[in-house]
Amino acid sequence: QVLLVESGGGSVQAGGSLRLSCVSSGYSISVRCMGWFRQAPGKVREEVASIKHDVSTQYADFVKGRFTISRDDRKNTLLLQMNSLKPEDTAMYYCAADAQRWPRGPCAFTNWGQGTQVTVSS
Repeated sequence: QVLLVESGGGSVQAGGSLRLSCVSSGYSISVRCMGWFRQAPGKVREEVASIKHDVSTQYADFVKGRFTISRDDRKNTLLLQMNSLKPEDTAMYYCAADAQRWPRGPCAFTNWGQGTQVTVSS
C-alpha cells in the first residue's frame, strides 16, 4: 500500500518561504515520476512541479524562478522549496506519484497525499 504524507505547510507573509516535504511509504520515489499540485478554493487542481526518475524537472510558469522541486532518495522524500511567496500561492498543496517505475512518457499521477495548507498573506 502506498502512502504519501505531506508536511511543511503554514502561514507566511508575502515574500516569505516555506519548504514542503512528502514522505513516501511503499514507493521508491527515485524510480518514479513525482509531483506537486495545488488547489485553491473554487479553483481546479493545477500542477506546480514534477521530477522524473532521471531528475529532470518541470515547472508551471507561475512558479518558475521561485519554487524548486527536489528529492532525498535516502529518505524517500519529495521536497518543494517555495521562495518569494505571493498571496496567489495560497492553496492546499498535494504530493502525487506515478505508479509506473521508470516511465518513458509523460507522468501519470495515480497516487495522492492528503495535502498540506499554504496560506500567504499580503
